[in-house]
Amino acid sequence: MKIGIVCYASVGGSGVVATELAHALAGRGHEVHLVSSEFPFRWRQGVPGLSFERVQVPDYPLFREPQYLLALTNTLVRVSRARQLDVIHAHYAVPHATAAYLAHQILTTTCRSTEPRTVTTLHGTDITLVGSDPSYADVVAFSIERSHGVTAVSKSLADDTMQALGITRDIRVIPNFLDCRVYRRRKDAVGVDLPRPLAAGESLVLHVSNLRPVKRVDHVIEVFARISRRAPARLAVIGDGPEREPAARRAADLGIADRVHFVGEQLDLIRWLSTARLLLLPSAKESFGLAALEAMACEVPVVASRVGGLSEVIEDGRTGFLCEMNDVAGMADRGVEVLQDAGLAARIGAAAAAHVRERYCTEIVVPEYEAYYADVLAR
Repeated sequence: MKIGIVCYASVGGSGVVATELAHALAGRGHEVHLVSSEFPFRWRQGVPGLSFERVQVPDYPLFREPQYLLALTNTLVRVSRARQLDVIHAHYAVPHATAAYLAHQILTTTCRSTEPRTVTTLHGTDITLVGSDPSYADVVAFSIERSHGVTAVSKSLADDTMQALGITRDIRVIPNFLDCRVYRRRKDAVGVDLPRPLAAGESLVLHVSNLRPVKRVDHVIEVFARISRRAPARLAVIGDGPEREPAARRAADLGIADRVHFVGEQLDLIRWLSTARLLLLPSAKESFGLAALEAMACEVPVVASRVGGLSEVIEDGRTGFLCEMNDVAGMADRGVEVLQDAGLAARIGAAAAAHVRERYCTEIVVPEYEAYYADVLAR
């Protein structure tokens, strides 16, 4: 198949999953063209069968704001004509599914023998934040209904989409995935880059996100403050975003600034996960929880909120721990148990990694997308 994949280039989960899907599909013999405003965070050069198509947004004085939707639509039309695409796979409803719809309409009116079918994958905030905003809700719902196929990364997100937007069409649940050959705990991992090395008996706790308010980074700091009073540990916050500075101030207020390190975005995440003993994910909303999946694959126990798709990924008490949202004390208690009981940590880590390999590896999930493309094209 000839497939165009549209995604944001940022560090967020939708861009990561879209880019990894592009790599995997190319590796399975498909011709894949990834369309974005810049090279995505996980882009790898020199993959046979994979090319990058940049969206160029002109800067005209007439427009007071960048016209990304129009530029993206035009790019999709150009690539579809030049490459004879079978499928345009839009990751994120607005503006990507909207642009794909407009491109399909343009291609239809130009009497082309075939037009690419549009598949839209919903990732979370395109529904829970953008889709719930009255300024966008009608456009989001229209773009979903007019797609030829729609998938969601969890049943929770599919249900939320139907309830919030009144969607009546079928939404196929295809979960996020990762390369299980790469995501595994490395016994020979070199020490991570901290201001000072971990002391003997000191554990590394991680939080990985784009540090937006929904990730509740303030609660990460609160939970870790309680953990650090009972177990020798340090916290590394991986990622960047608007909550970084408020979180740093909160750590200083709690007197733990010397044990909390904001290390920014990290390309070699597996090295950090191979060093860590615990991942904290106290999110207010999480449609899937890719950071949790990556930690589980590397045998790192996860303590997370019981929200959204996390309960579909984590079985409480067996492959990780789920607490009610805002239960800072409960999350801290579970974290201390993991850090103080090596046997418990090993059991949870092993069960989590086994669960990932049973359900969420690339070679298991990507064929689900291939089958769905074929189903959409056959309709």
